[in-house]
Amino acid sequence: MNEHSDVCENLEVVRAEISAAEQEAGRNKGSVTLVAVSKTHDGARIRPALEAGHRVFGENRVQEAQDKWPELKEAFEGIELHLIGPLQTNKADDAVALFDVIESVDRPKLVRALARSMDKLDRHPTCFIQVNTGEEDQKAGCLPDDTDALVAEARSGGLNVVGLMCIPPFDQEPSLHFALLADIAKRNELTQLSMGMSGDYETAVTFGATHVRVGTAIFGTRPKPSA
Repeated sequence: MNEHSDVCENLEVVRAEISAAEQEAGRNKGSVTLVAVSKTHDGARIRPALEAGHRVFGENRVQEAQDKWPELKEAFEGIELHLIGPLQTNKADDAVALFDVIESVDRPKLVRALARSMDKLDRHPTCFIQVNTGEEDQKAGCLPDDTDALVAEARSGGLNVVGLMCIPPFDQEPSLHFALLADIAKRNELTQLSMGMSGDYETAVTFGATHVRVGTAIFGTRPKPSA
């Protein structure tokens, strides 16, 4: 048996649970996109998921993604790569060049940097605005009260903003944060919601998630990233 066969088995379990959650919520089958979070895992660990036909993946760090995804993109067609971690403005060019979706747009300075990079590179990744629904000092994301203005600025700057993303506080009921994110998206006429991770993605589907970000449940415990 392939040493990475557990990845394929885990992937099938997560897919089945998402499908069941869609059905229970009265949603169309396939309405939720699974973003397989491959951060800190090497190419060998990711390949079984690719070989099983999965094509949507999430990474936290630009540099780490640069080290492994160009080779994987050459070997497998149709990959959609999401940046789900905080982005520094000086990495905007690199992010725009590599990622297909940037989920962590969270401040005006980054909006302006991405707009410049997109114009320069003539590449326009889809964007989500990250909302710090728990208003946690240590966490990235714009505050809920600032989200409307940031969405408007990103749109006026030419970014293709399609939705919102959040990471609820680990010690709070996630459904409250999912409901808040859905309300903010609705008033801004945004149709996509990236919310829900390995421990709560089924709940997120109930509250309207269009994208769930699942890593540990697919790839197992993450190895510590190299310094």
